[in-house]
Amino acid sequence: MMASREKSDPYQSISDSTTVYAGDALNGESLKPVENQQRNPRMDRRFNSFKTWSGRLERQLAVLNGKQIEPEAEVNVLQNAEIEVLPVNRYFDALEGPELDTVRDSEELVLPVDKKWPFLLRFPINSFAICLGVGSQAVLWRDLATTKSMSFLHISLTINLVLWCISVALVVTVSFIYSLKVIFYFEAVRREYYHPIRVNFFFAPWISALFLAVSLPPLVAKNIHTAIWYILMIPIFCLDLKIYGQWMSGSQRKLSVVANPTSHLAIVGNFLGAFLGAYMGLKEGPIFFFAVGLAHYIVLFVTLFQKLPTNDTLPKELHPVFFLFIAVPSVVSIAWALIQGVFDYGARIPYFISLFLYFTLAVRINFFRGFRFSLTWWAYTFPVTGVSIATVAYSDEVTNLFTQILTVVLSSISALVVIAMLSTTIFHAFVLQDLFPNDKAIAISVKRPVKRPKTDKKRCHLQFGSSDTKNNIEASPKSESFVYIDIGNYLESTSSVS
Repeated sequence: MMASREKSDPYQSISDSTTVYAGDALNGESLKPVENQQRNPRMDRRFNSFKTWSGRLERQLAVLNGKQIEPEAEVNVLQNAEIEVLPVNRYFDALEGPELDTVRDSEELVLPVDKKWPFLLRFPINSFAICLGVGSQAVLWRDLATTKSMSFLHISLTINLVLWCISVALVVTVSFIYSLKVIFYFEAVRREYYHPIRVNFFFAPWISALFLAVSLPPLVAKNIHTAIWYILMIPIFCLDLKIYGQWMSGSQRKLSVVANPTSHLAIVGNFLGAFLGAYMGLKEGPIFFFAVGLAHYIVLFVTLFQKLPTNDTLPKELHPVFFLFIAVPSVVSIAWALIQGVFDYGARIPYFISLFLYFTLAVRINFFRGFRFSLTWWAYTFPVTGVSIATVAYSDEVTNLFTQILTVVLSSISALVVIAMLSTTIFHAFVLQDLFPNDKAIAISVKRPVKRPKTDKKRCHLQFGSSDTKNNIEASPKSESFVYIDIGNYLESTSSVS
């Protein structure tokens, strides 16, 4: 009897990924899914292809603990270890949208989509945007406390010191977490680096470090050695060589193809470096990076204005990145004022451009509603604070009631925006725990999916049950991932066999 049951058990032939539908279709009842509670544990091994050691460390620890490793598992791990470099054309073929972060319906991901991925795989490089927003606030409150035109506010440098400490904590935390991602999931980091859009965010860690150096209180900043400037600018220079070279000579990575508002991050580091170098008293180095950044910013600015109206417009979820348009000209004005030693016409022209772009975006109410919170919202903070910092410098040169009121208004707005973003981020990260969803953009396959004709789909049939059940199965709609069975007839047939 036991042998007959084992022989007739249909679940032995059904894969773990199959959803079983229960119900009596002959009586007109709707079919309802019965979720299979037993998951194939080998599904988790798909994460091994993104691990730095491809699961070898886990296997060594298992051997040390006296556990036996299945031969098939070891073969799968070795196959996953052979990772091909994802070509750039696959990003354009498999992803869509202005940010290339939406997977096309025809694509199949190499990681499971029905479960939450490990935290490090979900932690993106654009998390450094939090550091940019808070670090720029430390610079703003330092300038408000030390500028003569703002002395009537009686702002203490203690606020600057507190914000600087918070910025240091954020930079250390985010850098530590992303360093763990580099160590344990290097393939995911490499895919972000070769992503045509996300590569711009690799400037963000060094820009955050520049903000820490710029936002130091004046008494401490005087003791900073100039070697720190060279240490921070070398990585930016290397990234400039890569990105700008691709913009000029790359086929699918040329600027007319990959231009995006986030491309401003590849520019702003040069001007912020010139700002810090001039603040330290350097001459030639700041002018060099200022010239390199200015040449490429002019090209980027024109390209974006020509590209965006003729291509797919940004969805509502990406509206905050439009504010990156005002980040570069505001930093340009401050950097040039420090290089020249005065807020002259060369500094006022980019400042007025940034101020006009600020008002142009601020009056568009639709840019602030109708979409869900994400890390993209931090794109509001850094540009808005940059305009406020430039306004402080302008009011110190042109001191009157209008410039003072404008400085107070813009500074208050930027402070409220950062406070709102920081509190909302903490709420989504620790309460709702939905700040870091599965990063599907890095899980596309190396090979293109094979397109099958609709008439050539394979259909799965069960080889048990009554003839009515088989007819019912053939008459019902089918797909490759579902099996339809009549549970009532199946139970009767198994009981008769017993």
